[in-house]
Amino acid sequence: MQPIRRILVAVKNPAARTLPAVNKAAQIAKGLGAHLTLFHDIATPLYAEALQQREGDLKSWQREIQTARREQLEKLAARVRRHGIDVDVAADWDFPPYEAIIRKAQRISADLLVVENHHGTGRHPARWLLAYTDWELLRLCPIPVLLVKNRKMYHRPRVLAAIDPTHGRAKASNLDRQILRAGAQLVHALHGELHALHAVPPVLPVVSAMPDGVLIDVGDQSASLERGARRRLEKVVDGFDIKRSHCHLLEGRPNDVIPRIAKLERGAIVAMGVVSRSGLKRFFIGNTAEFVMDAVTSDLLVVKPANFESRIPRTGRGVQVLTLPILPG
Repeated sequence: MQPIRRILVAVKNPAARTLPAVNKAAQIAKGLGAHLTLFHDIATPLYAEALQQREGDLKSWQREIQTARREQLEKLAARVRRHGIDVDVAADWDFPPYEAIIRKAQRISADLLVVENHHGTGRHPARWLLAYTDWELLRLCPIPVLLVKNRKMYHRPRVLAAIDPTHGRAKASNLDRQILRAGAQLVHALHGELHALHAVPPVLPVVSAMPDGVLIDVGDQSASLERGARRRLEKVVDGFDIKRSHCHLLEGRPNDVIPRIAKLERGAIVAMGVVSRSGLKRFFIGNTAEFVMDAVTSDLLVVKPANFESRIPRTGRGVQVLTLPILPG
């Protein structure tokens, strides 16, 4: 992962009373001396019937709405600049939102995307659509995505990097290092602690195929596997500023281990890697990531392999103009 020099914040509602994603992105930008871009995608469709009732054309209506959104963002930016942070704003007509955000990130060569999580929470009337946007960002965005799940500001946060040195779950060979690099940059910016977590599957007892066979003791085998896993974990974290006591090797499923350790260690951020799927499972990013996203209260930093390429079209779609359906009767 390259150094974080430019951060894009996807602002879903510039008029919201609290914007944790903006606040936390500003903390990171301040710590790294990075440039901050506050971006709002205007994806609301315009209806031709409403346009007919207005004076003026479509372009002037677009400019009017776009100007209002930018003014809201500028008010946010003014507060951020008081802390000595370099920030600009942008509001574009484009849809769907996840494509627009990824296009903007690629256009400005962002190194980190920060977005507030709305998955299954809140009273927003279209929270299902917001959740869908979050999932698609995690699945398709080529740069690391920090999903902000709570409002509490960072104070020397513990960043828990969930890695898999065995690559037993079809992870790319360089992904562990990518996860650790991303976590280390946030730790550096926020003066926190970097932890590494590796969940190893439990060794099941072996039973003889014969009816009167004996249960084979796997104690020695388990100890040997644990030593091997410990060596692989230490090899992966070599070169990173991680104390030995901050290397967590636990037996169990990642779905169970990651939320438990995140809560036990009071982790502010859980960093983990995902690999996009295709075909019938194109909307999923892996069972572990899906479960952890729901199970932890920590913010989630999602990292892709270095060779990941987004298939999002580079050209924006502009404004979506719809016509109201004609109802019978």
